[in-house]
Amino acid sequence: MRQAIMSSPGKIEYFKVKAPGELKPNELLLKIERIGICGSDVHVFHGEHPATPYPVVQGHEYSATVEFVGENVSKAKPGMKVTARPQQVCGKCNPCKRGQYNACQNLKVEGFQAPGVAQDYFIVSEDRLVVLPDSFTFEQGAMVEPAAVGAHATSRPTRLNGKNVVVSGAGTIGNLVAQFAKARGAKKVLITDVSDYRLDKAKECGIELTLNVKNAPVEDEIKSCFGDEGFQVGFEAAGVQTSLDLLLANVEKGGDVVILGVYAKNPEVNMYYVGEHELNIYGSMMYRHRDYEEAVSMIAEGKIKTEPLVSKHFPFSEFGKAYKYIDDMRDKAMKVMIDL
Repeated sequence: MRQAIMSSPGKIEYFKVKAPGELKPNELLLKIERIGICGSDVHVFHGEHPATPYPVVQGHEYSATVEFVGENVSKAKPGMKVTARPQQVCGKCNPCKRGQYNACQNLKVEGFQAPGVAQDYFIVSEDRLVVLPDSFTFEQGAMVEPAAVGAHATSRPTRLNGKNVVVSGAGTIGNLVAQFAKARGAKKVLITDVSDYRLDKAKECGIELTLNVKNAPVEDEIKSCFGDEGFQVGFEAAGVQTSLDLLLANVEKGGDVVILGVYAKNPEVNMYYVGEHELNIYGSMMYRHRDYEEAVSMIAEGKIKTEPLVSKHFPFSEFGKAYKYIDDMRDKAMKVMIDL
């Protein structure tokens, strides 16, 4: 079968390798159909991801067709559309024991610290498998992973219902966070970015309030959007220092800030705002199984829109060109898909 390996930053090599062998009773063999490239993958491509060694087989957000199943598998049958969580966890550390396995102390994520799915066939265990509706396209299936990030991040604060929300960063993840915030009953949701294209995509997905932070004083625009109510919850999805500063400085005192962006360089945190304003700072690490299932349900019900976020498709043989496209297009590249 074909396999793509990123041997070093910016260098992708192709190999013909033996297909995965015999299945364990609880395992499935998947035929990979689509792979989505995300911001974290781009960090790996540029050698800027803080926790990824080389060489690495990338690919962690994907859709697939079940090829074969182990004798004890009951969740899926050959021919069904599926996806799966890329988290390999130990099940023994304290976070795992309390159900917080997404923060496993020995966590390995496929495509980063463990081999990913950039190959024709891949084996997964049934406990990580999520069956997709027949109505799903393979593109929707590959969007479940980033949607699950949005589902998890918006579950971190105590509640969003009735609160005003600002999402900083209108890339794919920020867009999905904003959509989930709205679906969870947020009163108003404002999304910010430096790209009018990304902000227009947010509007396509039902996020009415948008702000290009290059074009207007942020504080004035926040006041214009929310009036004296201000905003109570901020989501930092850009992985940029100025983005974090904006949220900490402007969120209501006693409010919540959720950090899910990946930073190429560790940011400075203004502890004056954190302490004197008694802010609640939440980290958000990936997702849990229920977030995957909720993402599938929300997409199927039309509450979360993914189609406007798919920018372009590349064949498997042009993995490198996909990254070049993302670099060249910059703010006009949302989700790029690799077709197997």
